[in-house]
Amino acid sequence: MNKYDVTKVFLSLSIVIAIGGYLIGYSDGNKNRDPIIMESAIAGTNSSGPTEWSKTGPYPHHDVYYPGTEELKPDEMRVIACGSGMPTPRLKQAAGCFLVELGNGEKFIFDMGAGSYERISALGIPLDQLDKVFLGHLHLDHAGDFPAFYFTGPVNNRLQPVRLWGPNGVKPEWGTKAWVKHMEAMWAWEAATRGAVVDPRGLELEVNEFDWTAMNNVIFDENGVVIRTVPAIHGEQSVSFILDWNGLTFAFSSDTLPSTGYRDHTKGADISIHECFMPPRMMMSKLGMTPSEAIFVGTQAHTSAQAFGKIMSLTKPRLAVCYHFQNDSDTVLAVYDDIRKTYDGPVDLATDFMVWNITTDEIRKRMAVPNHESFPTPAQRQKQPPDSMAILSELFSETTLKSIEPESARVTNEQIEAFNKANGTDVKPGLTAVPFQNQ
Repeated sequence: MNKYDVTKVFLSLSIVIAIGGYLIGYSDGNKNRDPIIMESAIAGTNSSGPTEWSKTGPYPHHDVYYPGTEELKPDEMRVIACGSGMPTPRLKQAAGCFLVELGNGEKFIFDMGAGSYERISALGIPLDQLDKVFLGHLHLDHAGDFPAFYFTGPVNNRLQPVRLWGPNGVKPEWGTKAWVKHMEAMWAWEAATRGAVVDPRGLELEVNEFDWTAMNNVIFDENGVVIRTVPAIHGEQSVSFILDWNGLTFAFSSDTLPSTGYRDHTKGADISIHECFMPPRMMMSKLGMTPSEAIFVGTQAHTSAQAFGKIMSLTKPRLAVCYHFQNDSDTVLAVYDDIRKTYDGPVDLATDFMVWNITTDEIRKRMAVPNHESFPTPAQRQKQPPDSMAILSELFSETTLKSIEPESARVTNEQIEAFNKANGTDVKPGLTAVPFQNQ
């Protein structure tokens, strides 16, 4: 056998060993089920030969997820990363937020960090269906977009009251109820003016504050869905979440060091999403941190990549997902290398709009194709517009009303009259009628 033949044999054996090792590792991390081959990896292939796709009709498989185009099966869970990043603002990644959709129609938002509301809107889901929000803690990169989501809901066709769950405080003034109280006080004018022109029912808010110290604490039990919390290690008053439904388990750490609660209560989860930071050396070069800052932030206040790998090796989920770092071509390699020092199971490194469809038989990963030019989805209930003039009279002084320019108001009133004639309606002008009320 010559040198060329030896090389070919060696390469062939290497490929076989690599594929076999991957499948074994995937099987071990999949509750000892058979290895999963994602549909996207085999789309368009057939063991008996070529598969012909139509030249004019839709293709039978897509490697991406187009929101709103696929039926969620009764036994299926879909998880979408609506924020995988940091408090450091960037267009590519919003701060922490994950959406869970279940085959029974229930939807849940876990954390709502800055920038995540835009991602949620780009999915085209009616806001009336997104009425349940769970906050692991009250940092801006995990709760910062909730005020915008809540207060602008009515002008984006939300009529359903919002339900919010969050931890109590070490001090009462630090808890979720106090946070909401101050939020409502801060945005009181916002709420008044929004409610003056659209159906205000979307500004109803139910706050459920729970004991963050309780272990494996059931905070939600409805329609076959049970959500529990375990204390997190991220300052105090922080929690991680575990959702159980129809034999499937979703675990979400929010921010925390690996904890014994997460270790003990998320074993064998179908998908386990846990925070994971860049190596300290990269935090220094990328974020301008000093060595002490990088070590403390990256290994003491948060979970290092090696520690992420260790907690996953202890809990053995079907699929581990790490998030909470800037996912770029260089950082992702460094994080992955560190994870592999302590974990050899299946793992995904999250970025925004990554999607997982989960059943007991398979986990399918794709990227969503968001709508960059989305408009509000329709309301899911009949609207009941408020008496705008009665409310507006409280918002405008006589000085302001007298400053309405009459000729511009006349043009506007003519526009409203033409609208009524074209649409068979009888909408009366409000503020623009003021200059002519005494004529």
